Amino acid sequence: MNITSDVLNRKGATKIENIPTEVLQLLNLGRIETVNLTEWLAVNHAVLVTSVFPEMSVSEEVINKIVLELKQQKKASAMNSVKIVGGILYKEYVNSDAYEKLFQKLNSHISDSVRCYATYFLALNKNISVEDKFLNLKSLISDAHFGVREVVWMALRKDISENLDFSLKFLSNWAESENENVRRFCTESTRPRGVWCSHIDQLKEKPELALPILEKLKSDSSKYVQDSVGNWLNDASKTRPDFVTQLCERWKKESPTKSTQYIVKKALRTILKK
Repeated sequence: MNITSDVLNRKGATKIENIPTEVLQLLNLGRIETVNLTEWLAVNHAVLVTSVFPEMSVSEEVINKIVLELKQQKKASAMNSVKIVGGILYKEYVNSDAYEKLFQKLNSHISDSVRCYATYFLALNKNISVEDKFLNLKSLISDAHFGVREVVWMALRKDISENLDFSLKFLSNWAESENENVRRFCTESTRPRGVWCSHIDQLKEKPELALPILEKLKSDSSKYVQDSVGNWLNDASKTRPDFVTQLCERWKKESPTKSTQYIVKKALRTILKK
């Protein structure tokens, strides 16, 4: 199937039923990336793994196991499907000589959905330190695709929570990265409450622990990062409004920039509603 310029340059349908048949077929074959959330949610992961895994030397037995598990979901979702695929691959190949090669194939695949599998395939590995997980997944943390970037921080969330002191120290260095996606990861992955993920109780009670990260991003030039910092502080404001109020007041004095003003406005939105 040829991939036309119209397909490559598409904006993406706003409803799943409006996705062109050709586009959906190419997505499920792993030949193209999704361009928006609607397409990301529409991918048939059972078809995708059947299409791409044979060429990656994944055994037919493992593929069948994955497909069966996907079809047996009580409440199917794209996010849960990604976890299932990455999780089964991890269990089947963690002690195999093929583990590293398979990770590289997943990590570099043209399909964003397949790259999403790579996040859990590596993040679930208990034999790898959290530092090495950060380093090995950095290319996905800085991935050009929005879906991959969201999935990778969710895949690492448990490790970050269980190794919080180390993670905050490590990420405080990444907060100085030239790549806005890496900087954004530092706050999005450590949000006290977050979205579609478990809370980090220690940061809900002691948000000041993350100041080494937050301080470096208080006037970030990227709106993508600004939104994340503002949302991080808004999360914290629900348990520690005193901390967020005082920090924002200080930031307004120390950093009178439009970037900081924008962050402060987002950070205080819950407090100001009361």
